[in-house]
Amino acid sequence: MVADFASVKRRLPDRDPLLQAVGFVILVNLIGSLPGVLSTSDTAWFQQLEKPWFYPPGITFSVAWTVIFTLLGIALWLVWRSDSSGRRLALGLFAVQMVVNVTWTPAFFSLEAPLAALGIIVVLWVLVAGTLAAFARVDRRAGALLVPYIAWVTFAAVLNFEIWRLNA
Repeated sequence: MVADFASVKRRLPDRDPLLQAVGFVILVNLIGSLPGVLSTSDTAWFQQLEKPWFYPPGITFSVAWTVIFTLLGIALWLVWRSDSSGRRLALGLFAVQMVVNVTWTPAFFSLEAPLAALGIIVVLWVLVAGTLAAFARVDRRAGALLVPYIAWVTFAAVLNFEIWRLNA
């Protein structure tokens, strides 16, 4: 009976790393959602802007960012627990890109400055590309988890550009 319990225990995941991963996911989602608490797209200014034909339904943004921030949390956890020599650089780049990420929403919605927001998102794209490369050097899975993020930032940059262009 003891041998059976031991074999089952060996097959169960270690709870500490799993709890750490969940903690990273929650932390990244909390940080990523802060600008949405302070700024909103429900303003008269934003509602009157002309939007491109490919502007998605509003719910798309909440769903996409939740999925992306969840993937970022997992990727960050993978890099955090690595002992790779590139770990420090990858973590530093991640922190910088998150700071830039959270500045876009207030620049666009609170300051009502699509051109400034476009500049921010271009810088963000470069930082995300660098972070993706740095994460991939530490852990290929972590780098792969950032691919949807750079795709979404690319789409958001095009969307930001078009909103600026249509309303300039």
